[in-house]
Amino acid sequence: MGTGVALQVARTPGMEVVFLSDLSKEALSRAVQATGLTAIPVESPSSLPQREAGEVYVTHDTTGLLEADNGLEVDVVVECTNTIAAAGRHCLAAIGRRAHVVLMNAEVDLALGRLLAHEAARQGVVVTSDAGDQHGVLATMIDEIELWGFRIVQAGNMKGFLNLRASAATAREWAEKQRLSVVQTVSYTDGTKMNIEQALIGNYAGLTPVRPGMEGPRASDVRDVLTAFDFASYGAQGRVDYTVGVPWPGGGVYVVAECTDPLQAFYLNYYKVSSQGSFHLFFRPYHLCHLETPRAIAQAFLDQRPVIPPARHWINDVFAYAKKDLPAGTVIEHGIGGDEIYGLVNTIETAGPDALPVCALEGDHGASSEGMAVLRTAVKMDHPIPLSAVDIPETDLSRLRQQQASLPSLQAR
Repeated sequence: MGTGVALQVARTPGMEVVFLSDLSKEALSRAVQATGLTAIPVESPSSLPQREAGEVYVTHDTTGLLEADNGLEVDVVVECTNTIAAAGRHCLAAIGRRAHVVLMNAEVDLALGRLLAHEAARQGVVVTSDAGDQHGVLATMIDEIELWGFRIVQAGNMKGFLNLRASAATAREWAEKQRLSVVQTVSYTDGTKMNIEQALIGNYAGLTPVRPGMEGPRASDVRDVLTAFDFASYGAQGRVDYTVGVPWPGGGVYVVAECTDPLQAFYLNYYKVSSQGSFHLFFRPYHLCHLETPRAIAQAFLDQRPVIPPARHWINDVFAYAKKDLPAGTVIEHGIGGDEIYGLVNTIETAGPDALPVCALEGDHGASSEGMAVLRTAVKMDHPIPLSAVDIPETDLSRLRQQQASLPSLQAR
């Protein structure tokens, strides 16, 4: 995705790629090639060589480059990793430089969004979710539908395949074909990433899941949404949910909205909108990720307006569940995309104070297990993992989350 963003920004009128950063030399090389620019390696973050038109700085030290007093002129930083602690450091460094931040990184958005939003407000800049991920597209749809005066009943994701037991072994072949990391692929396949995205759009629009992890019925056509859920049972509370198995549109999202006005119903029927009583289905058959990122960039810089501001409502989080029977002493290498855990969205109030946010399990991943969480007690398959059952070491992520929890507006749930 970082390569895609570099590609698109370099081709967007009025935008310029100033620097590219990645830990991988190969990834940097691909990104530079995609832009058509000439790379200028940054040897020292505090002393930058002159950059001419058609050139781009490249570095392996994002935070160092952004924190240094080096005269770097950058208006917007796009965070495209799927890390949390490292991404948090990148974003805070960008905010400290008074650069706007666009998050094509749902994990850091959920885990540290409230801290980033607080720091951005202090510096007078914008932090926003990306415009091209599912939750960003849903936010744009919701804004438009609410402008029509309709009530949002459900914001939905369309997932082609779901396997709660996904592991590195089962995901590796597909990951290699798609040029993805195995960890990313597992988080997509077991639904954790989708739950994170739905938590974000729920926090934006005040929507909640019917139950932990949502309902997720199977469907063969997008129009099946209108009969697959009992919308009348929702009452006044709008929901987040998803379907599984719709063959087309593969990358689509949908919104169900209620309008009881009979004249509007006549018009919607005339416009060929699929409806069931007062419930009307609106869908977009694609989300285009990097192609849509420039809109989030422009909206942040030109309008000082986010697509989705982090933690507009703090009502949902994604909590950890055991992917298999986990004995005491289990080391959790990855909370998101690992072999031990999957995440389900739930309301913070319903989950309770001993529920364990899945993002809190993303520790420091080095050669040893010292930065990883360890189960103190055994947990059965598909059971929620209590916060009290886990030893979480002191890491950059835990320190950042403690800093976030200490913010005055966030002390009470």
